[in-house]
Amino acid sequence: MTVAWVKSLTFDCADALVVARFWAAALGGELDATGTSAKAFVEAPGWGGPNLWFQRVPEPKTAKNRLHFDLRAPGGDVQAEVARLERLGATVVTPGPDLTVMEDPEGNVFCVED
Repeated sequence: MTVAWVKSLTFDCADALVVARFWAAALGGELDATGTSAKAFVEAPGWGGPNLWFQRVPEPKTAKNRLHFDLRAPGGDVQAEVARLERLGATVVTPGPDLTVMEDPEGNVFCVED
């Protein structure tokens, strides 16, 4: 039996290019050269995950994410990965030694854990 698979994840945002640049750098993916503030695409890095699409929408984020990424810190060093992601534009929401909750440049929540 043939089953469906996740081809891509789509983020609604105010500026697709800003958020796409962050996630391309955070995950090591390739930002498509044709990206604009209206739409942008990040090809999945070598880990084989789904591609990421970013699309501009007129309304702002108004509620908690219903889905979020849990990122594994390389070598289990959560604090080093949090610092790297902060340099890329993320902010810490809830710090912790083994799990830190963060937001991307437009407030999409994600976690970094060991």
